[in-house]
Amino acid sequence: MTEHQYATRVSWAFDGVPPMTYRNYSRDFTIGTRGKPEIDGSSDPTFRGDAARYNPEELLVASLSSCHMLWYLHLCAVNGVTVIDYRDDATGTLEENGAASGQFVRVELRPTVRISETDDVAKARSLHDEAHRLCFVARSVNFAIDVRADVSS
Repeated sequence: MTEHQYATRVSWAFDGVPPMTYRNYSRDFTIGTRGKPEIDGSSDPTFRGDAARYNPEELLVASLSSCHMLWYLHLCAVNGVTVIDYRDDATGTLEENGAASGQFVRVELRPTVRISETDDVAKARSLHDEAHRLCFVARSVNFAIDVRADVSS
């Protein structure tokens, strides 16, 4: 079995006046990895975060969406389907529970794909099932992921 390691750094610093309390610390942080631009993150605004920054929940949905897309593009390429453009308006549902925590209960991927006019639309649709089955990130989560693809030429 081949293993791959992925290293990221999440950085945060207290910028308030001690003592640190629930209301006086920033939820802003940066995500980075060697040789790539940083991503500005924060918590969801519901949890006192900055709406102008990406939150972990959005990044999880984006990871699932982009992993599915990359597998789909690969499968189309090796099956002779030319993708002209691809867009996914993905959504995720997180449920909070009474213990001040929560979890994702589902993510819905809604890729809209346009393929070459001479390619097989039915084949292109069917490749979404295989892309979902192969997606590393989808295989790593414990909630439902629905793929509702729209493919046209």
